[in-house]
Amino acid sequence: MSIILGGPVLLVALVVGVLISLLQAITQVQDITVTFVPKIIAVALTIVALGSWMLHSAVNMTVELYGNIPRLVR
Repeated sequence: MSIILGGPVLLVALVVGVLISLLQAITQVQDITVTFVPKIIAVALTIVALGSWMLHSAVNMTVELYGNIPRLVR
């Protein structure tokens, strides 16, 4: 479940990081904020866009897990 919930955010961070690194290599601008700021913005937008789905999935898994406790204890 952690891979499913964290995957989209990590994938967006990876893609943005590669694109910014490519841009830095082309322009030879080696400033750390050039990488950091777009990545943070992209991750924040991804969390805003997919946050409700992520929360819904996590809550459903937790409810299912707690519902299975009596069956697992027997």
